[in-house]
Amino acid sequence: MEIEVDLAKSAQDNANDYFYKSKRAKRKKEGAEQSVRELEKKLEDAEQRLQKIEKKKIKVIAKREWYEKFHWFFASNAMLAVGGRDAAQNELINSRHFEEKDLFFHADIFGASVVVLKNGIDASREVKEEVAQFAACYSSAWKEGQTTVNVYSLKREQVTKSKSGGSLGTGAFAMSGEREWFKNVKLELVAFIADGRLNVVPGKTAEVTKAQGLHITLGDAKKSDAAKLISKRLGYDDIDYVMQQFPTGGFKIK
Repeated sequence: MEIEVDLAKSAQDNANDYFYKSKRAKRKKEGAEQSVRELEKKLEDAEQRLQKIEKKKIKVIAKREWYEKFHWFFASNAMLAVGGRDAAQNELINSRHFEEKDLFFHADIFGASVVVLKNGIDASREVKEEVAQFAACYSSAWKEGQTTVNVYSLKREQVTKSKSGGSLGTGAFAMSGEREWFKNVKLELVAFIADGRLNVVPGKTAEVTKAQGLHITLGDAKKSDAAKLISKRLGYDDIDYVMQQFPTGGFKIK
């Protein structure tokens, strides 16, 4: 270690100079250490804010498939079923999405979703029962508090818009021929998230596929309150879409 000595000064003066230099260096060191502490605190605060942002639900608007504007689900054999949310959508499904190999499902009650099972002609009875339960849930039976309702299915050639003696209104259809019946169908849905999408399936499908989610049945909770709870529990931030994907009425969430 080299020490510079001013020969023009006494030993005491040189010592005093180094004493004051050391004090200044110490203050600079303390100041630098304080700056480092302040910087570390700012970094810590920034990390905490980032973590809070990451934990918040972020509403991701992904490109939706054509069927997501309807009620929809994939049966246990991966067949797609779509249902109308209102009379206009019932009409649209019949005119654009109901083809020769599909099956038409409707609850035996006034006011119900038209549900079409794509390629349903080849479906097993078990899969048809899943779709029948879906159709039952999206009928006025839920709003009226019925725990069960009968459902029937028809083929494409059995459903038309023509009727002798007058025209049919929006969402109304003329039906003919023998129907396949599903009696006393229980109203139950299961909601879960898969691939970032909200899936709402009938209870029968959930049993077959072992889907883990929220079991939803008739209850006293308002639809808006139920939608908020479903959104919170599933971590799905689009409450409006949640509202659209459930029937009108009261709910109980298990």
